[in-house]
Amino acid sequence: MPKPSAKPSGTPSAGVHYRVEIADLHAHLFRVTLTIARPAALQRVALPVWIPGSYLVREFSKNLQGLRARQGARALPAGQIAQLDKCSWQIRCNADKPLVLVYEVYANDNSVRTASLDAGRGFFNGSSLCLRVDGQDQAPHLLEVMAAPAISGWSLATGLSPLQVDKQGFGSYLATNYDELVDGPVEMGSFWSGSFVACGVPHRFVVAGATASFDGARLLADARKICEAQIRFWHGGKKPPYKNYLFMLNAVDDGYGGLEHRNSTALICKRQDLPRLGSSKLPEGYTTLRGLISHEYFHTWNVKRLRPAEFGNYDYDRENYTQLLWFFEGFASYYDDLVLCRAGLIDEAAYLKLLNRTINQVMQTPGRLVQSVAQASFDAWVKYYRQDENTPNATVSYYTKGALVALCFDLSLRAESKSATPATLDDVMRKLWLRCRGGVMSEADFAAALLEVGGRSYAAEIASWVHGTGELPLKDLLQRHGVAVLEEPAQLAQALGLRVQETDGIQIKTVLRGGAAEQAGFAAGDEWLGLEIPVTGKGRKAAQPPNPGWRLGKLDELPLYAGPSKKVTALVARDKRLLRLELTMPPDTTTWRLLAKDAALVKKWLVPAA
Repeated sequence: MPKPSAKPSGTPSAGVHYRVEIADLHAHLFRVTLTIARPAALQRVALPVWIPGSYLVREFSKNLQGLRARQGARALPAGQIAQLDKCSWQIRCNADKPLVLVYEVYANDNSVRTASLDAGRGFFNGSSLCLRVDGQDQAPHLLEVMAAPAISGWSLATGLSPLQVDKQGFGSYLATNYDELVDGPVEMGSFWSGSFVACGVPHRFVVAGATASFDGARLLADARKICEAQIRFWHGGKKPPYKNYLFMLNAVDDGYGGLEHRNSTALICKRQDLPRLGSSKLPEGYTTLRGLISHEYFHTWNVKRLRPAEFGNYDYDRENYTQLLWFFEGFASYYDDLVLCRAGLIDEAAYLKLLNRTINQVMQTPGRLVQSVAQASFDAWVKYYRQDENTPNATVSYYTKGALVALCFDLSLRAESKSATPATLDDVMRKLWLRCRGGVMSEADFAAALLEVGGRSYAAEIASWVHGTGELPLKDLLQRHGVAVLEEPAQLAQALGLRVQETDGIQIKTVLRGGAAEQAGFAAGDEWLGLEIPVTGKGRKAAQPPNPGWRLGKLDELPLYAGPSKKVTALVARDKRLLRLELTMPPDTTTWRLLAKDAALVKKWLVPAA
């Protein structure tokens, strides 16, 4: 909890001042008063259309309403406030007087990306509430969040630097510029709070929505291990590039996600995935939560500081394109679970199980043969965040395949090293940090770091694994590091080339490219009602009807009714029409199962000597 503090001597005055108040809890409305000390005669203001870390134009301005302006006691007429486009306004005013803008923001998105407000909790990112003042992006920005009787008993937590706050955390916070302001989300409510020190740095965890069974001590202990492992990864015995860190976790009935910031992160998880008091058995989803914590914390270095050159200066009015999300999200996805293993939170078998799942996800995505991870990174704005029934056929995830690209570079470096202490991807990451001084980087920087660490050019691998669509050499590399790759029968849905939902019958969600279901004519949106088994006279028993039909309740019933038949007629409902589709039963399809064959080799890879 931030300590009450007075304004430090020498602190610059803020030319841009935001006061955030509760306008109406039940209407989900924040009121923002923006004071611009020295406006331009034609002052442009704009609300971002996206938030860094989430690559989709979300049009935050759709929630802004009732914009009005004044100078002194004089309200500016509506004719002096002109909306220029979907997210920006221009105010004609007197340039030598402070300009005050007042507006409301509707906040009812219980995610990590925008803003939420109700009687139980408040949360916002500055990109959803704070209009950017054109021409003054680099000026100091002051954020003042007001307490109110309607929220008595609430506390406030944020990673922003406190200027003058009360014991609950309400008051004034200072940001050096607009980027820093919108990179410090604010959590408000009657949340649980705990703290720990990792490598000499204070860390705080606040949890909203937890139940009485929540074991906060266990969460803090595990988070500390994750943080210490990552600080040592990047800096050895040195301090990280921040003075304190804040985790904000929103526990809900059903939800998952996170968004990284420079010295904080916003997380969301299922309540049932939190550790519980008095229970020796951890919830299955708790490993997923710890992986999420690890992933977002890794971004403190790998995306918030070491970042694509295209993100050197954010343009908040439009998409910011880069081909490097495979590195920033994919490599974070490789290290998130690996750090859990190194921190002693999961064993080698559990790690291989998590890696196994990632490999099968990628191998069961036909789009991996269509789109490279570099293309997937560039297309994130229109494809990754706008998934539909064709997404698995046309795209690949820069998270999952990016993680496997990282795996391939790591195992290749280790396999080729002649030293007793093998070269690793860890060395490449640290070399990049030093080479780029914890700032912007390009693919060329990554190639140069690989060359320096590995002793040879990896241009061919970058061209093939990053910019190509061929298969990765996973099996060979894993086997060389003590991991056996077993081929096992795939689940029926994968064998058929389907992704289905079975809550109420069999609903077809996706038809995978080249599979038996696509060849039969299945389409996304179909309901698979049943099947008929063609019976010829030669193999037919006297009492058997010529075309027995069966109602399907679950996909796993298909082999029961089809028996040895190689062809069946699927009965499908599409747009209220009944169709008969001739389905040829697919040949045996396999999936991978990883198994530690040489425990010493596996341990050498997963848990390097300190």
